[in-house]
Amino acid sequence: MAFSKLGLSKPILDGVRAMGYVEPTPIQLRAIPLIMAGRDVIGSAQTGTGKTAAFALPMLSRLDQPGPGPRLLVLEPTRELAAQVETAIRDFARFTALKVSVVYGGVGYGAQTDALRGGLDVLVATPGRLLDHLQRGNGRLDRVRFLVLDEADRMLDMGFLPDVRRIIDKCPRDRLTSLFSATIPPEIETLIQWAMRQPETVEIGARRSPAETVRHAIYPVASVQKTDLLLELLERVHYDSVIVFCRTKHGADRVAHLLKRNNHAVAVLHSNRTQREREQALRGFRDGRFEVLVATDIAARGLDILDVSHVINYDVPQHPEDYVHRIGRTGRAQATGDALTIMAAEDAPHVQAIERFIGRSIERTRLDNFNYQYTALFDEGKRDTPQVGRARGARVGRGYYFGPARRRRR
Repeated sequence: MAFSKLGLSKPILDGVRAMGYVEPTPIQLRAIPLIMAGRDVIGSAQTGTGKTAAFALPMLSRLDQPGPGPRLLVLEPTRELAAQVETAIRDFARFTALKVSVVYGGVGYGAQTDALRGGLDVLVATPGRLLDHLQRGNGRLDRVRFLVLDEADRMLDMGFLPDVRRIIDKCPRDRLTSLFSATIPPEIETLIQWAMRQPETVEIGARRSPAETVRHAIYPVASVQKTDLLLELLERVHYDSVIVFCRTKHGADRVAHLLKRNNHAVAVLHSNRTQREREQALRGFRDGRFEVLVATDIAARGLDILDVSHVINYDVPQHPEDYVHRIGRTGRAQATGDALTIMAAEDAPHVQAIERFIGRSIERTRLDNFNYQYTALFDEGKRDTPQVGRARGARVGRGYYFGPARRRRR
């Protein structure tokens, strides 16, 4: 079905065509008619499937003439997601006269205050900064017709739900609300019951399933050799671009410093970086100036980073769903990708939880000619221990090989 069959307004259809969209994705195909019909929607789909357009296109179509506002409010958990979604909405609405703006922390209030007081139709915001503006009298939400809670479970993880509730309290009750979340823990279920009216659920694919185009491997190693193994992987793996995930901000800084000392072009992304530093990191990684992005889970969800050939979990995620989100950075849009996880002995329970969550075992792999120290992990079932040292993607038994020569992005 073409976008023209979904009831979207002509200016929004013109914006869709200008962006090169041809056919709606499954979540767009199912969510757009529901929102056009005035229904509250709960949406769930794998990353990279077009959730932003699924809510933005119908909502923009229903208010494609300027008016007092904001009338569409989109809440995002991070600055990066807020900026990214605002850019997408501006593109969709380019043939309308709608005013679109974004507010988030980490930058000054001046330009944001001017935008809020100058009148706008669409506002994309992080909860904390939006509440700051409302408390300063810089805006009001009593004209909101459409409310979107994007990455709701991430907002829960970051402690934003109390702020979200206070923001919702300031919006009219006769609004339409859409919520997008990879998981629905009890706190989110409670929010749904309080904030939404008989919502329709749109779920595309299994929430627990990583992309089928991603190959997985686990590298058991003694904890004192994790950094040595990371460096060796980066020397041997044929990669175009790689994201290295760390559990903490301090750990990300430490790993990035190590990689820079070993002549890697590295960007760092975590919540302690300034907004300018975060924007520079993402821009440089996207355009190829940085071959490696070292990040915390702030980069695991929603960010539109294409052509990532490898994800390396330097630290095993403690929550199984975060594994799915992390590796969702690669293998996007039917491209192939590799997800490599470095596993120390203390990570074993988390790896087992991940395998239960995704319903499959992940192969244990060892690097050929790496000077391993003994770890009891090597005795764990004596399974799946192919040697590494051939061309990327070749298989022997149940194991993968990755090429010995390193390839940098040009």
